[in-house]
Amino acid sequence: MTRLPRVYGKDVVNALKRGGFKLSHIRGSHHYLRHPGSGLVSVPVHAGEIIDKKTLKSILDQAGLTIEELIQLL
Repeated sequence: MTRLPRVYGKDVVNALKRGGFKLSHIRGSHHYLRHPGSGLVSVPVHAGEIIDKKTLKSILDQAGLTIEELIQLL
C-alpha cells in the first residue's frame, strides 16, 4: 500500500482542481470544492502547515480518490 504524501492544503486544492473539482466557496481557512456526481469536499488551508494524515485520508474519502490518484494529480 502506498503511503500518504505529506502535503500542504494549497497543494491538495490544486490537485483536486486538476481532477475536475471546482471551488465552491471559501469560509475562513477552509476551501470547499465540488465535483459533478460527488459531494462537497472541505480542505483546510493553513499557511505553512502540512495536512495531518488522518485529515488527508478524510479528504480522499470525501473526494472518492485513492492515494495513488492523489499522487498522480499532485
